[in-house]
Amino acid sequence: EAQLVESGGGLVQPGGSLRLSCAASGFPFADYALSWVRQAPGKGREWVSTIYIYSGNTYYADVVQGRFTISADNTKNTVYLTMNTLKPEDTALYYCAAAPNALTRWTIEEGNSYDYWGQGTQVTVSS
Repeated sequence: EAQLVESGGGLVQPGGSLRLSCAASGFPFADYALSWVRQAPGKGREWVSTIYIYSGNTYYADVVQGRFTISADNTKNTVYLTMNTLKPEDTALYYCAAAPNALTRWTIEEGNSYDYWGQGTQVTVSS
């Protein structure tokens, strides 16, 4: 059974940092692109970042470019999202999701092509 398990969320002050983890199992990790998608209270889901596991290529939404870094440890089948200079508007439930790596980054960013989702981890940025 395919599974994505997120961890690392919490409460942090503006300007602070967090690192989220997403542990994958039950599917061929290298054949997928792993993404982080977030949903703030009362809003729709927003694509944040994607990493193609096989190539290592990474992509970011403009609102997090330069502040967030996505990375993967293929030996642990785990993807990370390192978030720096956090802002109150980054407050959201952060999901990890997996899509086949044959899809283009634009198709993945649309949000309708994920095969697997995690349960989410809450990030709250507040003083």
